[in-house]
Amino acid sequence: MIGTLINGGAIISGSLLGYLVGHKLSNSMRNSILQGLGLVTILIGLKMALETKNILLILGSVLLGVIIGELLKIDQWLEKLGNFLERIFQKQGKGRFSEGFVTASIVFCTGPMAILGAIQDGLSGNYQLLGIKSALDGVASVAFSATLGFGVAFSSLSILLYQGAITIFGVFLEPILTEPMILEITATGGLLIIGIGLKVLDLVQIKLANFLPALVIAPLMAKFIPDLKHFLN
Repeated sequence: MIGTLINGGAIISGSLLGYLVGHKLSNSMRNSILQGLGLVTILIGLKMALETKNILLILGSVLLGVIIGELLKIDQWLEKLGNFLERIFQKQGKGRFSEGFVTASIVFCTGPMAILGAIQDGLSGNYQLLGIKSALDGVASVAFSATLGFGVAFSSLSILLYQGAITIFGVFLEPILTEPMILEITATGGLLIIGIGLKVLDLVQIKLANFLPALVIAPLMAKFIPDLKHFLN
């Protein structure tokens, strides 16, 4: 859990720094930072998404995932959580706190480093991967919080829950998560990252949280579809 705690601390520290200096920046400067972050986010998402070995698998995962997400109303529940925290602190304008919380949570929780780093930390206590991820997330949280507000800091709670759970159950997940499964989780996460970039650039409005079940469906499909083909043959 040490790596996850470091990761959460880096996000809180970066968010605090970005929040403190953010109001000193002009609107033009903040918009430019946000646009630059959006462009880089799309680039990262594209790089991740192109790692897929089966585009139809990703299509199926995303479609099934968003149907489940809509039925469970994940986006609404996360927004309610963000608004609840907003009412406690009364620091941000309405809605901005939730946007920062949800956006940063998705960015920091998706990707192979979160999964592999947490597993490695759980199995051997080696948190080198999570240390690298912490540095990247810390820098990103400065830019996010400068434009989206202090709600970004509370994405550290998502990190603690998500990566912490993977670390605790890492010994059970390690033999289950094959390389193809990791690749498809990465690719699906990349699509969500692209969606975040488009949203940051204010090009589209997507309920990204409702797509999160795709991150579970993608590795399951990667695992069982080859087995099913083998069985049918």
